[in-house]
Amino acid sequence: MAGLLETVHPKIVMNEYDYIVVGGGSAGCIVAAELANDPSNSVLLLESGPAAEEHPETLIAEGYKEAFINDAVMGERFSIPQVHSAKHRIFAGTGTVMGGSGSVNGMVYTRGSREDYAEWPQGWHWNDVQEDFKAIEKRLRPHRRPATKWTEACIASAQELGFNRKEDLNDGNMSNVIGYEWMSYEGEDRRSSYVAFVKDAGERANLTVLTGARAHRVMFTPEKRARAVEFEHDGALKRAASAKEIILCAGALETPKLLMLSGVGPSEHLRTFDIPVVTDRPAIGNGLHDHPNVPVFFKAKKDIDCFYPQLYSFFRTNEGSDLPASQSDTCYVYWPAPSAMRQMVQRMLPPMVVPHAFYGPRSRQMVRGMIGAAFKIGAVQQFTDHMFGIILILGKPKSRGTLRLQSTDVSVQALIDPAYYSDSQDMDTMVRGVRIARAIGGASGLAGWGAKELMPGKHVNSDAAIANYVRKNTITTYHFAGSCRMGTSETDPVDAQLRLRGVSGLRVADASAIPWTPVSALNAPSMLIGYRAAKLIRSA
Repeated sequence: MAGLLETVHPKIVMNEYDYIVVGGGSAGCIVAAELANDPSNSVLLLESGPAAEEHPETLIAEGYKEAFINDAVMGERFSIPQVHSAKHRIFAGTGTVMGGSGSVNGMVYTRGSREDYAEWPQGWHWNDVQEDFKAIEKRLRPHRRPATKWTEACIASAQELGFNRKEDLNDGNMSNVIGYEWMSYEGEDRRSSYVAFVKDAGERANLTVLTGARAHRVMFTPEKRARAVEFEHDGALKRAASAKEIILCAGALETPKLLMLSGVGPSEHLRTFDIPVVTDRPAIGNGLHDHPNVPVFFKAKKDIDCFYPQLYSFFRTNEGSDLPASQSDTCYVYWPAPSAMRQMVQRMLPPMVVPHAFYGPRSRQMVRGMIGAAFKIGAVQQFTDHMFGIILILGKPKSRGTLRLQSTDVSVQALIDPAYYSDSQDMDTMVRGVRIARAIGGASGLAGWGAKELMPGKHVNSDAAIANYVRKNTITTYHFAGSCRMGTSETDPVDAQLRLRGVSGLRVADASAIPWTPVSALNAPSMLIGYRAAKLIRSA
């Protein structure tokens, strides 16, 4: 077992704090800020990416589309080839900046449904977490965007298909509903957890925030107590010790990787890399899942008058599922192409057209430049202004994948396998969902817009043809979860107090702890986990 005082680099400096939080994302910012509210606590927050202020687009509402193609704030990762998704390597990037994905996403703030939290351990059910959500929202101050003619037409069409218009999508009832999402913005500003909990509070002597600080490993005493974090900062390898607890908030794709590099994980896997095993936790890295999505695109005969993904609906698409009857299993996002079509193509197309062996920063930028030039052509821009998508998202995936190391080099991404559609029921749901999405686009509510289906196209009509379309066009919704599952079984890596089993002084407080992802977006649930982690630590 690696000892705390082991010497690995001559430039190591040791400082001690009461708490060390690894990851300044949606959860980590809240954990650190809430713990620092007690002036007797000293807190260190480590974020591997840059400060948000270095990239102003992460602090303004309309900046989300440019943040999406800024490689300094949106990390490049890819899954392994997906067996059930045309063997594609799916882009798996997440926010790598202060505020995490909450600084680069579309700002959707959705709590989830009452049924979602019934799948979580006791103490995390819907009625248990409402006061916590309210406390977060008091600081976050989310808003809904005003209706437009196009969004109202979409609602009218969806109502023809059995969706019920709903004023508030955050009251726990998401059964066959459509409405305007709450979004994390106010005025012209984005309200990420970094802004609401860290930046708004101002500098505090007891909170040390280090950006550009990549954690290499957690270090343990012989008694298996998490005692220090080794990290790289300003070109030097450093250590910080924790007198009380270390809280991992690096996200579902980084937290299990960091644990494995620290000797906590499946012992057989760790030994293949000669990593000394601190504790054998076979389930770490298992249970990885995501919300895959596929678009149904339409062309209208006039400009789409909407510039944010502000309209969402939720529906029970697969009636044969064993989910509760009131549980929606899919989400439909009404996406206006004028909002960010160029940026979406610039982000997603390069890895599709550049062979894997030649893909890198230079080839990526070259393709992006060509795309940017194409979008300056008047005909292309006009086509985009008339285009919209109904994005089908699989909200309750049954498929489960894995995350494993491929190197002991912390800068090398893990092997990411969300195993999309490995459970055949997921594909069945998606095929049904494509039919519903195209029906919404063709309903009379949108007749005034003259919507014509572009993709998959009317020729793609059989179940087999639609499934083939889904396999070839699936992308991520960036909602990775479950790789350090929270549960009541001793085999679950994390208990209901977010403590990592098998060691002491270490908690996991991010989306990796989510046992089964809500049907909704994960930003609000991730903030909930961070807020409750701080409460649990204080009460302990």
